[in-house]
Order: sequence, then structure tokens, then C-alpha cells
Amino acid sequence: MQGEIVDKNSILPIYYQLFKHFEKQIRGKQLQPGDALPTEMEIAARFGISRMTVRRAISELVSAGMVYTQKGKGTFVASPRLDSVVFNLNNFYDEIRQKGMKPHSELLEARIIKADEKLGRRLGIEVNTRCLYFRIVITADGEPLAYETKYTVYAKRTPILESELKDPSLSTLAAAHSDATPSSSKKVLMVSKTTEEEAQVLGVSPGTPVFLMIQTIFDDDSKIIAWGKSLYRGDRYKLTSYEGWNVEDIKNS
Repeated sequence: MQGEIVDKNSILPIYYQLFKHFEKQIRGKQLQPGDALPTEMEIAARFGISRMTVRRAISELVSAGMVYTQKGKGTFVASPRLDSVVFNLNNFYDEIRQKGMKPHSELLEARIIKADEKLGRRLGIEVNTRCLYFRIVITADGEPLAYETKYTVYAKRTPILESELKDPSLSTLAAAHSDATPSSSKKVLMVSKTTEEEAQVLGVSPGTPVFLMIQTIFDDDSKIIAWGKSLYRGDRYKLTSYEGWNVEDIKNS
């Protein structure tokens, strides 16, 4: 890695630049399945950035299914999943920009709650366990396109920073506020219809068809540490799947 890859004067967040760097290396096969990434400390030292920033970039790679972690061993490049359809929603903002539109995420709510029985079952935790709960709406040129509701176990009792909620991925918040490190992510795509509350946020009529993405984040021991759902307007958004890492040559076809 070269130091100039990270531009600290760029408007793009440093963690995102680092994520894109590793994504490019994986898709370009400079990093092969099974290859180990440098440690958080090594990456932080090479770029002169914090380990928290490095951890966020790695969490995004885990969420995208490009890498996985092994407890006590490190982080490794994952093999492309060719036996199932993988929808990559991590470049949602990029896709909006490519269409010539301006993306924006608005934080609707963020607070600490105590888990009820339903949330306890989803996260595999005891009732009344403290959790971080947040809701955001993502817009393009002011038009609502996506609505996200997410939960993560709030174990570290660390302050909730406004900066980390501007672009709050589930894996990032889990890494920042749970005792465990995100190791893998499961996403399930379904079709649903909006409730009255969801319809109001998205600016559509109740019962409007939407894509529903359920995401679950696991730690090294396959224990759930975060859960969330994202709604994408079916009339304004489409999902595209690519198989394998080396897909840049077909994306514009």
C-alpha cells in the first residue's frame, strides 16, 4: 500500500477511501481469496490514521462479503460466492451519484433503548439489555429512496458521535458499540409493502411495494451482535447482482 492512496484533504471519508482501495485490490485480484490483510495496527501506521478508522473500513469489507475475520488470526480475503445471488448495496451512494443525483442521509432518530422480547429474540439477548436504535432516510435530490431501521447491542457504553451517524452502516456501529468485532454479515432480500409509518417517511402511499433487506451481523463466535432492515422504493430503485470479484468490465454493459 502506498501512503498517497489516502487523501486526508478529500471530501470523501478516510475509511471509505481505504474501503475502496481494498475493494479495488480484491476485484483486481491483487489480493486473492485466503490472502491475509495487514493488521489494523500496520494499516494505521502506514497511513497515519487511527485504528478506529481502519476498523470501520474493515467492517465495511466484512459487510460486503469481501473479507472475513478469524478470532486470534486476522482478516482474510473471502472467496466469491457463486452459489447464491449477492446484492451489493454498499455502493448505494455511488449509484445515486452516477445517475447525476445528490445523495443525502438524514438521521431521524438515535437513542438508547432496552430490548423487549421481540428485539431480544432477534439479537439473542436478555430482555432489558441496552441497545442502540437508530432510523435514517436516504434521499436523492431531496426525494426519499430508502428507509433504514437498525439495532446493535450497546455494550461499550461509548459516546454516540454525530459524525458516525452521518453515514451509519450497521457493521460500523456494531464495531463501535458492542464488545465483539463484526466477523460476517447475512443479508436476506424480500418484497414487502409499506406500513403507514414507512409510507410517510418514503413519501408514498401505504401498501406500496418495496424491496426489504434484512441484515444480521455476527461476531467471531457466530453470535448475533446487530440487526437491521432497509426499505428501498420499488418504483425508484433496482437491484443488480454481479458474481465474482472481477466484474468491473461488465458493469457498464
